[in-house]
Amino acid sequence: MTNHTDGRVWLITGCSSGFGRELVLAALAAGDRVMATARRPETLSGLADIGGERLSTAALDVTDPASVDAAVKATLAVFGRIDVVVNNAGSMILGAVEEVSMDDLRAQMEVNYFGAAEVTRAVVPLMRERGSGTIVQMSSLGGLKTYPGFGAYHAAKWALEGLSETLSAELAPLGVRVLIVEPGAFRTEFNRNIRKAREIGAYHQTSGATREMTNQLLDAEPNDPVKGAAAILQAVGSANPPLRLVLGDEAVDGVREHHEALLAEVTAWETLSRSTAMS
Repeated sequence: MTNHTDGRVWLITGCSSGFGRELVLAALAAGDRVMATARRPETLSGLADIGGERLSTAALDVTDPASVDAAVKATLAVFGRIDVVVNNAGSMILGAVEEVSMDDLRAQMEVNYFGAAEVTRAVVPLMRERGSGTIVQMSSLGGLKTYPGFGAYHAAKWALEGLSETLSAELAPLGVRVLIVEPGAFRTEFNRNIRKAREIGAYHQTSGATREMTNQLLDAEPNDPVKGAAAILQAVGSANPPLRLVLGDEAVDGVREHHEALLAEVTAWETLSRSTAMS
């Protein structure tokens, strides 16, 4: 175990690129210690050169419970505790609900929902017993509103949002916090790695339009992951962090428009909605 005791200890999944990598760098710059993980740990060699004693790396496949358990134990062995866990590992398949196979739908749930849940459940007892800690769930604007073609991804992120909001209410009295991060479009490798399902012509105007939008957005995403990581660190370090941290102009606008539309629909149908009371 390292003798260095300054700063928080982070366990971060999916650190080979994008938000995971930038969060590692931001935490190190803040004087913290980090266990950076990836399914293929050889992709983390550049980070190991930067972090020195304050960074360690481990293999972590979120779909493998034994791998999750081993990474948590490795973090404790090196740093002695876990103050912040970030569930960043994820993937996306693009296709209308009919275009996406059941195997692909299950795979999205396995990585984006069950994987995050597995890591979360592994660290919750540790944080609960210490009476402190922060669980950061990397969700998405797509965890709050939907777009044609992203149904499988939305399903997993909405499930993660529900689990995490419930977990926040359960853990808050015990000193453990939950932060759900909802980024818009950031210039990372994530969009480049989107897998596309087979196309059915009937969905050309709906999921097909999303396919085209995604192609046009590639390498033109409006948000900087370095600034996004800095915002996450600021929220984690806040005395009163939000449950949800929305990142990016389009994400803020999208959440506001979605909830205004939802409220308008509730209002429009309120009389019928209230007509079900027992007489």
